[in-house]
Amino acid sequence: QVQLAESGGGLVQAGDSLRLSCAASGDTISDYRMAWFRQAPAKEREFVAAISWRGGMTTVADSVTGRFTISRDNAKNTAYLQMHSLKPEDTAVYYCAAKRGDATTPGYNYWGQGTQVTVSS
Repeated sequence: QVQLAESGGGLVQAGDSLRLSCAASGDTISDYRMAWFRQAPAKEREFVAAISWRGGMTTVADSVTGRFTISRDNAKNTAYLQMHSLKPEDTAVYYCAAKRGDATTPGYNYWGQGTQVTVSS
C-alpha cells in the first residue's frame, strides 16, 4: 500500500554527519508509525529509532542516543534520520520502515530497499 524509498547514504569519515531521507509514496504517512533500522555485515537487523504519527514522541536506540535524531514531515510524506558524530560502528545498511499502528503494535509491515552508510576510521 505504501512504498518507501531511502536516500542519503554514502561514505563518510568518523565524526561526520549524514541525513537519511525516507520518501513514501502510494499513501500518506500521517497514520503510520515510522522507524529506521540498520543491518551491519554479519549481524542481525537492529532497531535504530521510531517516531509517532505526528512526531510528538520518538524512541531512539541506546547505541545511537544523543547522536541520531528521527523526524518526519507529513506534508512532504517523508521521514528523516539525522546522524551526527558518526562512528565506524554505525556502518550498515539503513532501512526505513512503517506500520499502520502505534508503539504497541508489533512488527513493521512496510520496508524500503535500504541505503548504505559507511563510516571510515
